[in-house]
Amino acid sequence: MSQMTSYSYGTAMRAAFEYLLENYPEVFIIGQGLWSPWYVGNTMTELEKKFGKERVIDTPVSELACTGAAVGAGLSGMKPIVVHPRLDFMLYGLDAVVNQAAKWSHMFGGQASPNVTIRGIINRGGEQGAQHSQALHAWFAHIPGLRVVTPATVADARDLMIASVLSPSPVMFIDDRWLYDLEDELPPVQELDLATIGPARLRQGDDVTLIGSGYSTQLALEAADALADRGISADVVDLRVLNPFHPTEIVASVRRTGRLMVLDGGWRTCGMAGEVIASVTERVAPAEFKASPVRVTLPDAPAPTSRVLEAIYYPRLEDIVAAASILCAPGSA
Repeated sequence: MSQMTSYSYGTAMRAAFEYLLENYPEVFIIGQGLWSPWYVGNTMTELEKKFGKERVIDTPVSELACTGAAVGAGLSGMKPIVVHPRLDFMLYGLDAVVNQAAKWSHMFGGQASPNVTIRGIINRGGEQGAQHSQALHAWFAHIPGLRVVTPATVADARDLMIASVLSPSPVMFIDDRWLYDLEDELPPVQELDLATIGPARLRQGDDVTLIGSGYSTQLALEAADALADRGISADVVDLRVLNPFHPTEIVASVRRTGRLMVLDGGWRTCGMAGEVIASVTERVAPAEFKASPVRVTLPDAPAPTSRVLEAIYYPRLEDIVAAASILCAPGSA
């Protein structure tokens, strides 16, 4: 009999929380709207009824207070998970994350490190406007001492959440609502060591390397399918962990295909796409490239509210396929 179980991205994350709460009494979850599907989708459905409102704590509106409390609890031997239903508004809690949690291990010779996982949810589209639509993963990846995780698959939604909470380091776990309807079958949980997790090749091809993280990885997979219809085979690599970033898998892919395209749901300037291209070009000789690397990102502008403008603002599959086709065209450089 198969031991595989069907999940969506959202229910896989709920399964991670359930596993952690069942097996680790020092785990608790704190944040706004945790008892409401309106805030967190189906990722936490009725966990407070199973494990109690003392371990699944729905707080008043204070991002700084709940983040600071979790960092302090992490220093005291607990394994807290802070949930920010909108990544935009967790900026109120940045002092606890950037000035405190990320620094402690380095300032005290590794004798103290807050074992805290900070979950930020990206909400985009739907005419929500500029203050409710930001993907700030590159900001957090810039901070040394902070691990940054961006799961793109159903399996990683469950397994990297568990690995994040069991990691002794402070972790930013960033998930995207546009992924919640993905479905897959997963085997029983096997605990992973987050320190050993790096980029994963999700599809093998010979003509171009497509790189993504989070929702951009799913766009890359869809683009690879469309490119296959045009006779172009694409290697697709999912970054998974943005900090610390290990480019070895990507470098090996580019050396084989000779072409690199990076997709990113963040802004262009000082973004993750630029970091990936820089890391690869530092390691791959110019003569090994068949064409200059290309990045597909958001424009350097706040998100619009108009549905018509949103359709232009966010990278579309047809735009990605067109850009990749040009990149792979004979004589492209």
